[in-house]
Amino acid sequence: MPMGTSVVVPRNFRLLEELERGEKGLGDPSVSLGMDDSDDVYMRSWTGTILGPHNVKLFCDKDYPDKPPSVRFYSRVNMTCINQETGLVEPRHFPLLANWRREYTMEDILTELKREMAVSYNRKLQQPPDGSTF
Repeated sequence: MPMGTSVVVPRNFRLLEELERGEKGLGDPSVSLGMDDSDDVYMRSWTGTILGPHNVKLFCDKDYPDKPPSVRFYSRVNMTCINQETGLVEPRHFPLLANWRREYTMEDILTELKREMAVSYNRKLQQPPDGSTF
């Protein structure tokens, strides 16, 4: 292979690698990730958890990882990047999705959301009651 040329990992191999990391608890211990339906051969629907009660749904369409997954909070949380009607993480307000690169992973999204929760402008927002959902 010529120098400077990179190998493009096929979508399913990439998703299998992410699934294995999620199942084995590799990576950031404050986030977890798993498939919603183990029979889904296209590996599209995922649930991520950020330390605490924050359940996040990630949907990897057929163009993942070239395009980011859609990301939606199931647990209600008040953050500047989340649509308060739908729970959808708005890419235009969340730089990781707006500036998506193929090498980013779903774990990167969850870790960045965790960081976003901790910034002062989000910490100052009043949060909905525990257990409320979108």
